[in-house]
Amino acid sequence: MPKRPQPFNVRQYMLECPYEIFRYRDSYLADVALHHHDFYELYLFLSGDVSYIIESRSYRLQPGDLLLISPSELHQPLIRPDHEPYERIVLWVSRPFMKSLSTGQTDLEACFCAQGDSRTNLLRPDVASRAALTNLMERLLEETAQRGYGCDITARCCLLELLVLVNRLFADLARRAPAQALPDPMIARVLDFINAHYGEPLSLDTLSARFFVGKYHLCHAFKAAVGTSVYRYVMQKRLLIARQMLLDGTPPTEVCRPCGFADYSSFFRAFKAQYGISPSAFFALQPGAAEEESGRPHPQAPEA
Repeated sequence: MPKRPQPFNVRQYMLECPYEIFRYRDSYLADVALHHHDFYELYLFLSGDVSYIIESRSYRLQPGDLLLISPSELHQPLIRPDHEPYERIVLWVSRPFMKSLSTGQTDLEACFCAQGDSRTNLLRPDVASRAALTNLMERLLEETAQRGYGCDITARCCLLELLVLVNRLFADLARRAPAQALPDPMIARVLDFINAHYGEPLSLDTLSARFFVGKYHLCHAFKAAVGTSVYRYVMQKRLLIARQMLLDGTPPTEVCRPCGFADYSSFFRAFKAQYGISPSAFFALQPGAAEEESGRPHPQAPEA
């Protein structure tokens, strides 16, 4: 049955474009690493004891909450396993598919792209809206699992109805739940600084001096609040931005320095270690890469 939970898979990339949907239920789950991906994620929380860190925002989840996570955001669940099982439905939608579903009148990406005071990742619907969201996600699970006549059309209809409902709920300010402050206000300021200055030299010495805190205390407090080390967060942020620039058509040798890498070789090593492919090979896979490259002289990049 489609409603039966699936085994949790740690991969953070799509195998079946243009969307994938999962239902997970775990009594015990090891820590999920800080990560990002190239698609939109809709995450319906059903049960458990979980806080979710997204960039410098923290959300303590309640059953029925819906998280909206864009491709440009680092995120990580902090799971307390000593309570009821951790259950959720997770929907991934590729960026090109989301754009293709939108129209001149209806931008389905709007709920992911709000900025400033309108920015939040969390919707906390009322009982009726929560039931409607859950029903649509469960129908989408069921239709996606089918192989019968017309299931592709009915699945797309479910997906469209779901995305329209989510955007309508997002447009209603009363449905949006504000992010909670991180436990340590100093770490929130550190995160904001990293997110704004990832292209500059960032070290423990730099950060501890700027925020007038010892390196040991900074490391310990950052790990406790964010669930990962300062070094890994900075590296993930830089790689996220670099990957986005490559997807948008910027040649690899023009990406490394704006993203905080001292030279191409260090960028090459970090990118390949993270994604299993060199920056130039990844760039070559993107539509229109050949046209972008033509007529752009730049130094020859080492490959391995």
